Amino acid sequence: MPDADPLPEAPPRRARREAKTWDKAKRLVRVQDLLKTRPYSTAELARKLEVGQRSIQRDMEVLEAMQVGLQKDERGMYFIHLKADLPRPAETLAAYAALRLAHHHAPALANHYRQALNYLSRALPDHIRNTLNASVRDTGAAQFAERQMERVAEAWVDRRVLTFDYQRPNGLLERGNELCVYFIEISRTNLAPYVIGLERRHRDKIRTFKLSRMQNLELHAHDTYDFDPHFEPTAFLSDAWGVIGGGESIKVLVRFAPEAAYRVLEGGFPHAREVGRDRFVDMEFTAGTDAKGFPLELMPFLLSWGPRAEVLSPPHVRAHWLQELRETLRRYDSGERER
Repeated sequence: MPDADPLPEAPPRRARREAKTWDKAKRLVRVQDLLKTRPYSTAELARKLEVGQRSIQRDMEVLEAMQVGLQKDERGMYFIHLKADLPRPAETLAAYAALRLAHHHAPALANHYRQALNYLSRALPDHIRNTLNASVRDTGAAQFAERQMERVAEAWVDRRVLTFDYQRPNGLLERGNELCVYFIEISRTNLAPYVIGLERRHRDKIRTFKLSRMQNLELHAHDTYDFDPHFEPTAFLSDAWGVIGGGESIKVLVRFAPEAAYRVLEGGFPHAREVGRDRFVDMEFTAGTDAKGFPLELMPFLLSWGPRAEVLSPPHVRAHWLQELRETLRRYDSGERER
């Protein structure tokens, strides 16, 4: 008589326990979503989720301990009350559009942006919410910067000193920075997140760090800090075209050709002042400078206008602008000759 087929091996106890925990976590999320739509009894939830009523009752105990806003009405029905102070539709749509822009064009924090978008959309009617959320595509972004942001947020909320290494633009690794987080800013030039705060170990001054270049982030176990009452983000970033602020500023005079004048006169550019107009339009831009006194963040904006904008002054900024244009012409014009 042939041997009977062996019985399938039972999964390890740890694996079964982890699967059960995962199922419960998913059910808790689903229960919260349902309770935000209308009141439910534990019996209704049990039928809807196809579990025992006692499991749902235990879920209610967990949600109460989590302080998610769980409430019970006079009929014994559970619900989670959405806050009455949700923004108005116009405010919600404005915030949603801004977050959607960041999500699609600077996907370093894609999952954080997506969760915030989902939360904002709850303040809108179904037909708008469904359209908005369907418009958000998966960027496939890595989660490296998201983990960095979580550490930065924890440091800022708990006022704990953050230690990290920093990959400088020149390729050198600056080790052992100690940062008291004061602010987080999204650069208008590249939509990337930056962290601003007092770096107390190397320079003992307020500095700006690009989140994606911060490595090996750790929180000091017991080392906390007090906020500087004199730090004002608007003052620090008053002349920033991106995130470079807190230093010296410079005024740059630019002449725009007639075909670009209408766009410049529409406004929307920070720290800009019209100083002359005939066929051309002269604009004076105020911009923050780097350690060498150069308006580094302003240059991509000026070069983006191509031949429709001419930098008039100061001389060292004009010289740099001309050198960039000449180098571009030399590199690609020589390529045309080679072909």
